[in-house]
Amino acid sequence: MKIYENAAAAAGILKRGGFDDPARAEAVRAIVADVRKNGDAALFAYSERFDGAKLDASSVCASAAELEAAYAAVGEELLASLRKAVKNVYEYHARAPMQSDVRTENGRTTGYVVRAVERAGIYVPGGTAPLVSSVLMGVLPAKAAGVEHIYVCTPAKEGKVAPAILVAAAECGAEKVFKVGGAQAIAALAYGTESVPKVDVIAGPGNIFVTLAKKEVYGEVGIDMLAGPSEILIIADGKQNADYIAADVLSQAEHDTLSRAIVLTDDFSFAKEVCARTEARLEALPRREIAAASLENGGGVILVKDMAEAVALANEVAPEHLEIAADGAEELLQGIRNAGAVFLGAYTPEPVGDYFAGPDHVLPTGGSARFFEVLNQDIFLRKMSVLRFTPEALAADGADIIRLAESEQLRAHANAVRARIEKGE
Repeated sequence: MKIYENAAAAAGILKRGGFDDPARAEAVRAIVADVRKNGDAALFAYSERFDGAKLDASSVCASAAELEAAYAAVGEELLASLRKAVKNVYEYHARAPMQSDVRTENGRTTGYVVRAVERAGIYVPGGTAPLVSSVLMGVLPAKAAGVEHIYVCTPAKEGKVAPAILVAAAECGAEKVFKVGGAQAIAALAYGTESVPKVDVIAGPGNIFVTLAKKEVYGEVGIDMLAGPSEILIIADGKQNADYIAADVLSQAEHDTLSRAIVLTDDFSFAKEVCARTEARLEALPRREIAAASLENGGGVILVKDMAEAVALANEVAPEHLEIAADGAEELLQGIRNAGAVFLGAYTPEPVGDYFAGPDHVLPTGGSARFFEVLNQDIFLRKMSVLRFTPEALAADGADIIRLAESEQLRAHANAVRARIEKGE
């Protein structure tokens, strides 16, 4: 892993990724249009083409028998850990729900009421491993919000879903698991097919094709965010354990060759030690080739003058995961404006949030933490405004409303008020 003398020298790895991929976007657009037009026929054709899954209306949804077999295949220890994580994540998301707020004063009732969407579609990547944690992080915020119908879509290699995925979905309370993935699954959730219900909100992480599909269907449905490859930024002073920091770097680098793992420190000796420990740990990593490519493409240690500069640079990067492993971490947090999730102290590595603590791991990437937020129950809630005026209140305010409407040359708007306060006109 390379050491950069300053942020300017590290511009290449600090550059935010985007979704400007015309060729893939065009391919996704074609898939979405096909599924929208042809429903199940297109959905099943793409599932066979991309995942080798021969599905039909009778097999696209995981059956009770499949779920029973999945429970039999999942060990008791894993199930116990899964249930602990489900409890933590659900209780976290159920905290401080958005509340309706309707107030009446002087005959004027104004405010909003909060309602959950009726249907949510949760995407769970299939990829190289069964991402059980993504089931929890997608389904449980929707459940905490009170969504009535929650559906999971996940790729089924040769028609089979990993047992742990099915068990996690059941433990979280998902209504159905559909054995479809990719852009075609997003299209099915957005527009509905003969087998897959149309939903109101789609949430959950995925590859570039899934992300581009979410971008394509946004407006037909709500989405949580547009997320790209995983990333971590670590602020560390020279007092930290370099081996801990190296382990945290690799925890994200092993995700994808496009992942970013960056350390900011004001101590050159510490920077060298982190690099040495990272290389040592890399040699024993099963996903060594992926992690090595990630570090080559988007990894490194950047030297800063002090922790204040590190905070300023972190705000500019707006990372998905931000670890602050430094003295006074809580004080440094006060200066952080832009991050998906923040992990404080030497004993809060990023995987604590990935799996167990409670806060969600579906986070904005590529600098989008400047305007997107972590997946939470609010993604599945809507505020509807409520108004009620008494005759006396409308009479008191009517002239002002009429004046404003007529200033926009909208006479009918003005007349709707005038009809009520100027009897007989």
